[in-house]
Amino acid sequence: MQRYTAKQIEKYQRQKYIAHLEKIAKNLFRMFRQEDFLVSHFRNKFDELIQEQAKLESVRLDSEYLQRLQEHINTLNMQTVNINQKQFDDIKMAEMSNLNRLQKLKKRVSYKKDKHKHKEKNEDWG
Repeated sequence: MQRYTAKQIEKYQRQKYIAHLEKIAKNLFRMFRQEDFLVSHFRNKFDELIQEQAKLESVRLDSEYLQRLQEHINTLNMQTVNINQKQFDDIKMAEMSNLNRLQKLKKRVSYKKDKHKHKEKNEDWG
């Protein structure tokens, strides 16, 4: 007897994959914010996160934010494979602004619906 339906399993895998993408983004923020962060520590931690992501089953991402986040993580992984400390220091600020743009994209979508905005008081009093 199967305990969970295929749809429930798919939903669980999707949530887990999305949560891991956001975990990577948070860790990148933390690493780029530190002034004296070494590139060797960055590569170790980033490789560990990428390996955890590889273990998860890849899912279809519908959100523009999630698609761009995944693209950003993949390109950053390719760019920082063989990087020295000076190159790492140079790209830190650019990557912080890219991550900030992704966060703005995420928040823009969450406040999009008009039906939840409060209407002015006494609007129908004329």
